[in-house]
Amino acid sequence: MVDVRKRLLTAVAATAVLGSLLTAAPASAAEAVDWKPCADAPEIDCGAVTVPIDWAHPDRGTTTVALARRKATDPQARIGSILMDPGGPGGSGVEEVKYGWTLSPEITKRFDTVGFDPRGVGASTQIKCGLDELIADHPVVPRNQAEFEQLAQYNRKLGESCARLTGPLARFGDTKSVARDMDTIRAALGDRKLTYYGVSYGTLMGQQYAELFPDKVRALVLDSNMDHSQFTTWGFLDSETQSVQAEFGEFAAWCGRTPSCALHGQDVSKLTRALQDKAARGELKDPQSGEPLTPLDLASIIRAHFYGPDWDLLAKTLKSFADGAKPAASAKLKDDIPVNTVFQSVFCDDWNLPVHNFAELETYRRAAAAFAPDVKVSSLGWAAITGCIGWPGQADNPQHPLRPHGAPPLLMLSSKHDPATPYSWSRAAARQSGSTLLTYDGWGHGAYFKKSQCVVTATDDYLITGKLPAEGTHCAAVEPGTAQARVAGPKPPSATAF
Repeated sequence: MVDVRKRLLTAVAATAVLGSLLTAAPASAAEAVDWKPCADAPEIDCGAVTVPIDWAHPDRGTTTVALARRKATDPQARIGSILMDPGGPGGSGVEEVKYGWTLSPEITKRFDTVGFDPRGVGASTQIKCGLDELIADHPVVPRNQAEFEQLAQYNRKLGESCARLTGPLARFGDTKSVARDMDTIRAALGDRKLTYYGVSYGTLMGQQYAELFPDKVRALVLDSNMDHSQFTTWGFLDSETQSVQAEFGEFAAWCGRTPSCALHGQDVSKLTRALQDKAARGELKDPQSGEPLTPLDLASIIRAHFYGPDWDLLAKTLKSFADGAKPAASAKLKDDIPVNTVFQSVFCDDWNLPVHNFAELETYRRAAAAFAPDVKVSSLGWAAITGCIGWPGQADNPQHPLRPHGAPPLLMLSSKHDPATPYSWSRAAARQSGSTLLTYDGWGHGAYFKKSQCVVTATDDYLITGKLPAEGTHCAAVEPGTAQARVAGPKPPSATAF
């Protein structure tokens, strides 16, 4: 089993009248997609579009963006296409659509579902980085200035290898470029206006599309929003950590009221803090491999179970750590952290979140641990900010308030207890843009996929007719482990980062 201290950082290193708007675009607008059955999923069509590497200088080379299409199930009711992205950055919309990621039957009946691999990702022309640089030893949580400099050197060498092996594309993975690619996709699909569902980091793509092409927006659903106005490194890490610690409190409360929880009747916080202390002493072992688990490893394991949420499995996992027993085979342990070398090439081009030295980073770590004693820090937030320390180049698409002037109203969704993109981020993005925010009063990441018919119906109505839910609408939580939570619903994407 690969050392999690490498895997965690390589995970980082590594969304009637409206129907009339979707009539075919002029043939000159873009070359139509040459669809063919996907080799590994013949019921799905695969294709691609060609876009400039550098949109400011289109004559300096091109790159390919891969697409996958699941045709509308009722051609007579078809409205157009819905472009979808699962987030990441680095998530593959092509693979997700191939293996069943869709919205509800009401949407799949009326829209072709089109997933895409953003530039640099998957079946698109890839951003490639050196394997030796990727797996090189490096400190994930520096203990002094020397280790801080080692981390910076690791990131710098990794970034340089990406540029060496990929060429110019490595410096143009930013989300503003992706948003421009999305307009090429829209035109190639034959849609005059874009219908889009983006979740997590996919919301930033939709936000920036609305800013760049407000007159080309039909309906944008942005689920679990990034807040690209988070200007400070501490503000970013603070909000990330606050959200994970708050969901831990929700998990502990659920165990207290749920007899089937493996930790029912125990002080869940006390047990977890004891595990954190044990990890800090180097005494906590992975029961499967025998490898030591650090506090950041434990934080990552806890956070991974919050996406669903998979609270029942988390309780069993924590109990197995406390008992020294082998956890359930389905537990989200170290091998569930994906290797994704695109993350830094995108994130560090979209965010300017500097950390100047070890003293500053250590101040952030200690401050987070002080108000988050159970999780210590958001492992995702930590990996994001430390992954850009020393990364070559500067952010070409840095933070700014969301201002989609001239775009029609957008619909934003958010769980009230989201471990990856805090509820406060969606509130801020909605406020900045004048969008309608629909709140799911439950838990987990990706509100559309939480078995709430209230969320699904309101979202579908907007996508089909353009009708927005009333401002301030809240949808009741679906309690994990209940019959309603087990009802089949739209299949969520498998991405586990932003």
